[in-house]
Amino acid sequence: MPVKNIDKARGSDTGRPIMVLLDMLGKRWTLRIMWELRDHPLTFRDLQKQCGDISPTTLNNRLRELRDLQILDHGSGGYGYTALGAELGTQMTILDIWSNKWAKNLAKDQA
Repeated sequence: MPVKNIDKARGSDTGRPIMVLLDMLGKRWTLRIMWELRDHPLTFRDLQKQCGDISPTTLNNRLRELRDLQILDHGSGGYGYTALGAELGTQMTILDIWSNKWAKNLAKDQA
């Protein structure tokens, strides 16, 4: 089912939700922003500091895009996950666990 009211994914004209999501997550800084917000909301300045050398313009753009997709929201405590964003954050944590197992396996094979 195509996602309405948002741009189609780069390299895909289907508008399928998975393609739109992967396109958004593949944009520079998106995953880092999502990762830094995994434990609690952060203000713009705190988020910028946590992300290292991200420019304010890029951070603003990514935050706007993630808010438009209803993954993030802005409240009194700063930027944080929506309910759907929190579900995505949980999936990212699962991928983090898997990637650590994968890295250990690769390290064993190279030793």
